[in-house]
Amino acid sequence: MIAPATRSLAAAKLIDPQALMSIRNLELRARAVVEGFWSGLHRSPYHGFSVEFTEYRQYTPGDDPRYLDWRVYGRTDRYFIKKYEDETNLRCHLLVDQSRSMEFGTRGYTKAQYAATLVATLAYFLHLQGDAVGLLTFNDQVREYMPARHRKGHLRQLMLALEHPTSGQSTDLNAPIERITTLIRKRGLVSLVSDFLAPLDRLERNLIALTAGGHEMNVFHLLDPAELNLGLEKPSLFEDFESNRTIYIDPSAARAEYMKKLDAHCEALRAICRRLGIGYHQISTAQPLEIALFGFLQERMRRGRQFRRAGNPSGGAA
Repeated sequence: MIAPATRSLAAAKLIDPQALMSIRNLELRARAVVEGFWSGLHRSPYHGFSVEFTEYRQYTPGDDPRYLDWRVYGRTDRYFIKKYEDETNLRCHLLVDQSRSMEFGTRGYTKAQYAATLVATLAYFLHLQGDAVGLLTFNDQVREYMPARHRKGHLRQLMLALEHPTSGQSTDLNAPIERITTLIRKRGLVSLVSDFLAPLDRLERNLIALTAGGHEMNVFHLLDPAELNLGLEKPSLFEDFESNRTIYIDPSAARAEYMKKLDAHCEALRAICRRLGIGYHQISTAQPLEIALFGFLQERMRRGRQFRRAGNPSGGAA
């Protein structure tokens, strides 16, 4: 059975990524996605979706009106009470791949542009909730780190960092995880956005070190549609962005072996995430950003319910 919120979002007029990328300003792109997302949920009869995530409850007569959240009222025309900020605020760190492989794209925009827009959308959404948001960008090494903050001007600086061009000669998934593990001491949320076109041999060990600190983590695995099905029309020469090698590919001859290796690589990453309790989201860059945001929030809700069940001293939760 499809949840009502899912049906409502699917029925909403989602923004085509190609149209979204035509907006030059990254923050405006993020705002368009978030506002469209809220609008889609507003039409859903399942209002508990957005309420549960943000730890609001509906206003009832007798509640102190000082604790009404007027921003939520402006979006939904409904009155909600928000819990105290020290109970609900998160410290969120967004790790994004800016290596050369992210420059690939067949839909008029690259994986790097899609990733920057996704991370900007998450940052914008979390910032609206009053959460502290940080950023770490990487290629074959850590490029830039911004600590998690919620203050005037911080979001704008984060957006500017996301607009930096890709660079480097390879992708190193381990360096950013090792670095963020040493930098963040308080438990929080960590999201890793990459095409994961790199060896996975050391990844699990480094993720264990991060999750052992009590951090909630999720992974966004971005791939272009042509990478997902080797959707090439005819034999062609291709240049490897990271090694600069020229490669001849005949799609009819290579597709079966390519798909076998891609499926094995994706399943290995999925299995690592499953073993460590990390949320895994494989996303095609043809997919509207609202769907990725919805998946992110569903994962957070699920984890929140699990945490409450585990912490229930009566053991009454199923």
